[in-house]
Amino acid sequence: MMKSGVPPIKSQGIKTRLASWIRSMVPRDFSGTWIEPFMGTGVVAFNVAPRRAILCDSNPHLVNFYAGIASGEITPESVKAYLVREGEALLSRGEGHYYFVRDRFNAEHAPLDFLFVNRAGFNGMIRFNRKGGFNIPFCRKPQRFAQAYITKITNQVGWVRQIIRAGEYTFKCQDFRRTLAEASSSDMVYCDPPYIDRHVDYYNGWGDADERALFDKLSGFNGRFILSTWHHNDYRENEYVQSLWSKHNVLTREHFYHVGGKEKNRNPVVEALVTNFVAVTTEYLDENAVLRQEIPLPAPPVFSTASILM
Repeated sequence: MMKSGVPPIKSQGIKTRLASWIRSMVPRDFSGTWIEPFMGTGVVAFNVAPRRAILCDSNPHLVNFYAGIASGEITPESVKAYLVREGEALLSRGEGHYYFVRDRFNAEHAPLDFLFVNRAGFNGMIRFNRKGGFNIPFCRKPQRFAQAYITKITNQVGWVRQIIRAGEYTFKCQDFRRTLAEASSSDMVYCDPPYIDRHVDYYNGWGDADERALFDKLSGFNGRFILSTWHHNDYRENEYVQSLWSKHNVLTREHFYHVGGKEKNRNPVVEALVTNFVAVTTEYLDENAVLRQEIPLPAPPVFSTASILM
């Protein structure tokens, strides 16, 4: 199994351990534009590393951070200098400095402040209140930004910059409906929407109407798509897989999420990849990975300039 690269932004539900599986589903003849309506941390796109990509999200802070890397405003050098400075202040002043930076970010929305609160916040979570304020508490580790940790994050920024510079990448802050409306039949759409009924707080929520709207849009799409969702866990099943997504092809794999607000919620979950084409994985599976093709149920059941559009 190829080791996946790790992006500088963390979040609950990050697909680092699943990125190679998703990448292996991409047909060999794909030569269009890779489109993500829910870019999130960017982990899947950066591991697929397509020649052309349109990466979108309704969370402006995610988009602004990666757009900053694309434009050259954010570099490994600037990230290192920033984290050294703020890390020293955190070590000297303790958690009060974390909340100082969090308040500054909520007022000014600086991308590097977003990186700081993301990596110094509790368990690498991203969560905003109804007023749009980042509200994750401190991780209670004043020594968070040790030299090795700063080097790790700096290298992650460098990895992302290298991928963006090697292709044509567009970053947009917009609703998934608008993004899907821009996709053509030659494109590949990868969707990682907020997981319905998983009680996870995202930037602007996700409910039944959103899930059904996404299903309708993807079902009417003339190109190929891959969708990530959850299939079931030890306690319940995702009813939307049965009622909606089983119209398409469903593949599953057990996965454990280490990032989450409460330890009791960090349990194994069976992930699902939904496709509208016959996906054949070439990924090597280790003995701890579970992969099977499910039978659909009857209905309903060169550095090129990076374009940054906000």
